[in-house]
Amino acid sequence: MKYALFQGCNIPARLPQYETAARAVFKKLHVELVEIKEFNCCGYPVRNTDLTASLLAAVRNLAIAETHHLPLLTLCQCGYGQLRYAAHLLKQEPALLSELNHTLGNEGLTYTGATEIKHLLSVLYHDIGIEAVKEQITTPFTELKIATHYGCHALRPSEITSFDDPVNPTIFDELVELTGAESIMWEARLECCGAPLLGSNDELAVSLMDKKITSAQGAGAQYLAVACPYCHLQFDNVQKMMSTKNNTNHTLAPILYPQLLGLSMGMDGERLGLGMNELDITGVAGFVGG
Repeated sequence: MKYALFQGCNIPARLPQYETAARAVFKKLHVELVEIKEFNCCGYPVRNTDLTASLLAAVRNLAIAETHHLPLLTLCQCGYGQLRYAAHLLKQEPALLSELNHTLGNEGLTYTGATEIKHLLSVLYHDIGIEAVKEQITTPFTELKIATHYGCHALRPSEITSFDDPVNPTIFDELVELTGAESIMWEARLECCGAPLLGSNDELAVSLMDKKITSAQGAGAQYLAVACPYCHLQFDNVQKMMSTKNNTNHTLAPILYPQLLGLSMGMDGERLGLGMNELDITGVAGFVGG
């Protein structure tokens, strides 16, 4: 299997351990991730201010992937949602597609709609398959309780993302439980982490994060499993910053799913970039990997 790896903006700049862990896991699974340096921002940050510009940014990435004849695999749920949105909208708007292709023509690019857009979790679950991933588990976790955080952009709008049931998703839970950990049910599991509000309403952003952490801890979680860079930065960096500011240790550390999976595959923490996470994930009983 071979995919064009789309990292987006945040991962190379602020969360390189996500790429490191993903590459390590996919190598173990005999999946090739092709780096394409010409990729640009997915366009999501400007979607509400300049829709055409955001679509041009998105469709340029898809057109580049087409030239390589590869499906596109993204690690970022915002990027996944934006690229799926652009592909969906341009199917309905042929005149807009023609306008964007006219601009792309300046670079010798054309978007025809042929590029498949996939998220890391859906590739693991659907393309590689549960059984094939399970065969690589050598160091399963025991008595480890994980709160699985799906994030917003993979699930909604469901008619565009086609990721999982937006009301009762199970894909991520099943992938977590492959590692031997228990994916617990918790009241706030499908609610927003608060990251989109940072910079515009910090108080509400932190309040939403605190609500999720309190809910997960109340259900017995020892860690949060995430697969979105924005969500991880919210739960890791912002949570650490707020705990330091408030002089409290009342935190619940996040772990990126490929880090969790990699540990259960017998990989060491250094290879998976665990030391780059802000909050410590090695101090809870039951955490046996790495």
